[in-house]
Amino acid sequence: MRFFRPILALALLLTAAVSGFAATGSADLPHVHVQLIGPDAQFHLGSNNAGLYFKLEPGWHVYWKNPGDAGEPPHIKWRLPQGITAGPIEYPIPKRLPLGPLMDFGYEDEVLFPFHLNAAGGASGSAVLHAKVDWLVCRGSCIPEKTELEITRPIAAGSATVQPDQSIWARLSNKLPAPPPANLKIGFVSTPAGFRLTVNTGHRETEASFFPSSPDILSNPAPQTATPTANGLMLDLKKDESLASNPKELAGLLQLSGGRAYELIAVAGPPKAPKAVPAETASAGTNSGTSANSASPATTSPNPAQPASTTGLLQAVGLAFLGGLILNLMPCVFPVLFIKGLSLVQSGNEERHKLRTHGFVYAAGILVSFWALVALLLGLRSAGSHLGWGFQFQSPIFLSLMAALLFFLGLSLAGQFEIGLTLTSAGGSLAEKQGYTGSFFTGVLAVIVATPCTAPFMGVALGYALAQSAIVTFAVFTALALGLAAPYVALTLQPAWTRILPRPGAWMEVLKQAVSVPIFGTVIWMAWVLAQAYGAAVLAALLVSFLLLAIAGWFLGRWPAKRWSTVVAVAIALGVIAISVTAPGKLGATNTPVVAASSGTGWQPWSADAVTRYQSRGRPVFVDFTASWCLSCQVNERVALGKPEVQKAFADSNVVLMRADWTRYDDSITQTLTSLGRSGVPTYALYIPGEATPRVLPEVLTPGIVTDALAQLPHSSTQAAAYQVK
Repeated sequence: MRFFRPILALALLLTAAVSGFAATGSADLPHVHVQLIGPDAQFHLGSNNAGLYFKLEPGWHVYWKNPGDAGEPPHIKWRLPQGITAGPIEYPIPKRLPLGPLMDFGYEDEVLFPFHLNAAGGASGSAVLHAKVDWLVCRGSCIPEKTELEITRPIAAGSATVQPDQSIWARLSNKLPAPPPANLKIGFVSTPAGFRLTVNTGHRETEASFFPSSPDILSNPAPQTATPTANGLMLDLKKDESLASNPKELAGLLQLSGGRAYELIAVAGPPKAPKAVPAETASAGTNSGTSANSASPATTSPNPAQPASTTGLLQAVGLAFLGGLILNLMPCVFPVLFIKGLSLVQSGNEERHKLRTHGFVYAAGILVSFWALVALLLGLRSAGSHLGWGFQFQSPIFLSLMAALLFFLGLSLAGQFEIGLTLTSAGGSLAEKQGYTGSFFTGVLAVIVATPCTAPFMGVALGYALAQSAIVTFAVFTALALGLAAPYVALTLQPAWTRILPRPGAWMEVLKQAVSVPIFGTVIWMAWVLAQAYGAAVLAALLVSFLLLAIAGWFLGRWPAKRWSTVVAVAIALGVIAISVTAPGKLGATNTPVVAASSGTGWQPWSADAVTRYQSRGRPVFVDFTASWCLSCQVNERVALGKPEVQKAFADSNVVLMRADWTRYDDSITQTLTSLGRSGVPTYALYIPGEATPRVLPEVLTPGIVTDALAQLPHSSTQAAAYQVK
């Protein structure tokens, strides 16, 4: 990829795609506004702050000093009056910009490149600063551009630091990396794949990324894996394939969590104070450039301090609330909600305040469960883990325990025994307490079984929340919880709506037994997930647990309200818990999982390298991020992806089909979901050669949604060749 750089440099010299030669302080060219900014009123003797400002159209970017695998940074050629000199451009912290198999370093939206203008003691009068500026602006395709900019300022006597354009300077001048602090120690050793940096800051670090000063040292697209230590972290880097011999020093920029970024030179060996980067190297505006950093950490976890706009937060909260409402209709939640509706019918003669209390207690169970889940996610995220929505369903222990719990509940609904009958005999007050406790834990159960279902609108909101600060994550999950609780709470708050419910009678017992059918259906689904992911041995252990629970239910039904029968049932239940906890490890749950069910032929196992390889050949790739425990995924595979017309559209467009199975935890899949702005499955991504980011389809698919996305792919040979060149 290093051969791209001289080609692009030659294109800069030969291209005719130029405009804006008028010598003014700013220029508007295709996709970019560029402006030369200096002191608002006048120059002072000595050093004056100035800068080159770019405002880019959405999706377009310019480059940092070391542009990565391809690209070219901005350059300035000055024509200055006598007594005025210009210092080198200083480059702020860039972003990682993936483009197919490449990784570039640059800037999107807006960026300020600061520099210093120095006025010597003999300078006087007015200073006319004339700059010839050239740069490369890209979004899939690249456009070399150049212009001439000019500003005139009087030179004042005396020396003082005058800030340039206040609004731009105040917003963007603090984006530069800093010199390393005194307590920072860093060193590196060579590994078979590359290098391992050891960073000591005096406390545990969880996020880091390193950008080399020189090209062809590291593999730019390769992930950088951070491993926290007690005094800092270790960062594993992959070397460039063309690197002939290992260097004795690694110069570049190290970024840690919280936006800390330092330019430094690490020396081979144990951690020690880094060497300082020479000033002329740190800010040189040449093609080779020498520092790099990124606004996002490499491969540990999303930056929890990423700022969130008010509009984005309100949209995420609204989508989360709407997703919570729709979640009530998902097949994994509806049986639990139906149980609550049944209890509401049975409570039809209760006082209004009791009905409302049941509603609020049910909502409290949902809220507390979601808050506990948020605390767990944030705690694991701070420890460097990648987790997503539904992650607990990747645990065979959790699946076994949940299946056993629902099976036991189904036995009670079917009439084998009455839950709580023994406790009811202990006294009326305890029975009333049991009622509210039941409402609370029904809310808890609703949350537990809801997590494998990502309702429409919910995936985007959760992906946004998990990449934000703790407060934003808390707000979005709270909105989701309120949406899930809203339908039942609305019924309890508006007694008039309960009048449409039929009066209690003998039919209620039949209805209660009928409710056991979807409960047992959910149990069958969980057993199928276990068998798919962990094999027949773990499934056999689960079936033994069901047999033991049926025996426990027989004791409770044959000798109701007897303390000794309750003790026997509890002892059997403890045995079931022991089987659920120990069986998966003993029976081979650590083996390679079975790939999730396919909706048709031609699907390949997913890997990031395979996606990159096919894109480099000019072929689009469709990735189905799925899991066996995701009911929405299975529905989409049958109603959309498996349809003959969709399969034909895939074949006609020469699309490579890949399935990323998240049934069991896979860190690479989790990281990819995070990069797509999603935290769970289903997620569908269409990778198009020449486009920097994939197109993400909605969570709920129809054949039309998929075929419309494929219709936008290039079909002519000219278009296909253009994509491959990009």
